[in-house]
Amino acid sequence: MFTEVLVALVIGGLIYFLVQRSRTQVLKTKDGWWGAGAPPDGGEDITIRPFKVTTSDEELEDLYRRIDQTRPVPSLEDSQFHYGFNSQCLQKVVSYWRNDFDWRKQVDKLNQYPHFKTTIEGIGVHYLHVKPQKVPEGSTAIPLIMVHGWPGSFYEFYRLIPLLTEPSDPSDLVFEVVCPSIPGYGFSEAPHKKGFDSVCAAHIFHKLMQRLGFQQFYAHGGDWGWLITNNMAQLGPKTVKGLHINFAPTSKPGLSVTLSIMLGQRFPKLFGFTDFDIPRLYPLLEKFVVEPVKESGYMHIQATKPDTVGRGLNDSPVGLAAYILEKFSTWTNPDFRDLEDGGLTRKFSLDDLLTNVMIYWTSGCIISSMRFYKENFAKGLNQPHAKMPVYVPTGLACFPNELMHTPKLWAKQKYHNLITYNPMARGGHFAAMEEPQLMAEDIQNFIKIVEEKKK
Repeated sequence: MFTEVLVALVIGGLIYFLVQRSRTQVLKTKDGWWGAGAPPDGGEDITIRPFKVTTSDEELEDLYRRIDQTRPVPSLEDSQFHYGFNSQCLQKVVSYWRNDFDWRKQVDKLNQYPHFKTTIEGIGVHYLHVKPQKVPEGSTAIPLIMVHGWPGSFYEFYRLIPLLTEPSDPSDLVFEVVCPSIPGYGFSEAPHKKGFDSVCAAHIFHKLMQRLGFQQFYAHGGDWGWLITNNMAQLGPKTVKGLHINFAPTSKPGLSVTLSIMLGQRFPKLFGFTDFDIPRLYPLLEKFVVEPVKESGYMHIQATKPDTVGRGLNDSPVGLAAYILEKFSTWTNPDFRDLEDGGLTRKFSLDDLLTNVMIYWTSGCIISSMRFYKENFAKGLNQPHAKMPVYVPTGLACFPNELMHTPKLWAKQKYHNLITYNPMARGGHFAAMEEPQLMAEDIQNFIKIVEEKKK
């Protein structure tokens, strides 16, 4: 009798363990209030309001006055972009900004898509909502939220949006696209209270999509958008139908990842490493120590004392442009540090680069955008979402010049339903802005596969 009971207990325990292990973990969070003061007694206004980007003579006159009063400092001889933004190049950019850049024209370009605002948890959330003009008979548009990062903005997606909402190939899926500004970025109101991190942003964007009537949707993100959409998938694995990302740093390496780092160069096939992986992982000292130290100074500042340097950037348009555009050089291709002009216009136009800068300048959001680092890193690297897998179908587009390379083995540690993993032909950190066609093709490919599986 005792033996039978013991066997039953063992079998029961094993079944319980397997059930618990297979059960999808769901990230938990609570409603917050990020507005100034206490929540209103009658509840917040949940209406959706049309929004337009505007400018004025006073705004432009103030900008030009500040540009005219800049104090140039010559760069060291033969320093290119290795000390930061080359001063001679910066003067050329500033001259174009002051004399040739047409902000009013760019405002009209920004307004080519419908903008809206709505209040969620006390703050005004800005977003684009672009519906397709035509949807093939017998099908419906697929809702997709796309989330930007720092120092980007919703403008990163402007060349990608029409490829998704009005595809030229009749066999392609047609999307209905929502592009929000992260609270504290662009035209979304900044949180008034401490603690607003990626999970809070994900929670607000879930509410936004629900308010727009979407019960299920896909999500895409890079940079902070990667983490926010990750958290959206963890908060609502039944709501997010699929997750597409182009940035997936390994935050919590386990034994298999550690072994692959140590032995992968000598035994690449053992860990599934390819010719695409090896030069992006080795030599170890350069890839995991030297390069991160070279490029992460901004992160330490923003994760500790964002308000100090942010105040200077908020007062100086030239300082702001140098701080932001240096990233569009180095993060697009690290070899651009060897060039006098930083390679800025090899992948982007000055009009597009300065439009992104102007979104930061006119909204005065640089400090609040930098605080997002403080709020996320202040809680440590061992947050529940960092330890939790992502279970929804996931597609990862690996661009060759991304800041951190993630081999397929590493990605599968986090993404337990990795549907597509594609090494891309070219592109860097701002891939949606730099290579919109490649990004659109990868999103199409991934979501077609997921949709077919669901059928």
